[in-house]
Amino acid sequence: MSLQHILELCGIAFFAVSGALVANQKSKPDWFGVTFIGFITSIGGGSIRDMLLGSYPLSWVKDPTIIYVIIASIVITSLFFNKLIRFKKIFFIFDTLGIAMFTILGTEKALNFHVDPAIAAIMGMFSAIMGGVIRDVLTNQVPVIFRKEIYATACLIGAIVYLILNALNCERYTCLIASTLIIIAIRVVAVKYQLSLPQFNREK
Repeated sequence: MSLQHILELCGIAFFAVSGALVANQKSKPDWFGVTFIGFITSIGGGSIRDMLLGSYPLSWVKDPTIIYVIIASIVITSLFFNKLIRFKKIFFIFDTLGIAMFTILGTEKALNFHVDPAIAAIMGMFSAIMGGVIRDVLTNQVPVIFRKEIYATACLIGAIVYLILNALNCERYTCLIASTLIIIAIRVVAVKYQLSLPQFNREK
């Protein structure tokens, strides 16, 4: 099993946990409901990316391990739910780790399809945020990209950093680690200091 595959599975697990936590905070769903939300959160963004790139079969169809990881993550969340839910930062940690990994791995996969670097960065961002957007819609929340916090922008910056380092012929894992840490750092600083982008002008 390659390091990239391990990182992908880790990102899937992080998103599955965050999806399960959100589902339980909004309602009292049964096991199927929680698993469905965890599944959508984990594979939604990557599936949209793969469909746009024409990459078939979709990753979770080709690799059943992804399904097993999601189910295992839901079970672990259930076993430790009371402990996890006590710490408000747990959801932030899992979500941030998930988007960081998915952004860079999604960008890298797009480059392998020989798309323009700008498109690759967008595909990386889609990989990271679209699962969370679908999760928020299904749990009747304002999608995270519409909230006053730096989220998708952090993913986009991380993808751009990856592209720059890759263009400079830096070693692959250096690109992966550096750009992933950039996304995590931006998210942590933005949340800690309540930073946000300027509001779009609206007619008064």
